[in-house]
Amino acid sequence: MNSSTAQELAAHQDRYRELAARIADLGLISAGSITRRYTRCATPGCRCRADPPQMHGPYWQWTAKVDGKTVTRRLTPTEAGLYQEWIDNDRQLRHIVAQMRQVAAKATALILNDAKDQQTSQV
Repeated sequence: MNSSTAQELAAHQDRYRELAARIADLGLISAGSITRRYTRCATPGCRCRADPPQMHGPYWQWTAKVDGKTVTRRLTPTEAGLYQEWIDNDRQLRHIVAQMRQVAAKATALILNDAKDQQTSQV
């Protein structure tokens, strides 16, 4: 492997390690989404049936796919804040992993090209 290729490979490996270190600092993760809902009840004289309506809420909900099924859970405002942080961490994780894949693809191409060049020079 020539020195410029080795330097380029080392740079990719350094970047890969930096990204891996960022993963270690993420904290807890959770899939899903948080929504704030306002609802109407069935009581005929309730304020939610007035004009203009004053809806009930806000109610916080977490929704995610668990074992292939959609699960929804009502949350307190504190729980909603925690879940939102964990969901944000999960999005960051996916973004970092995508970056790692790109860096790995570049490093892999360098390694494979070098192996191909070595094989060609030996023939």
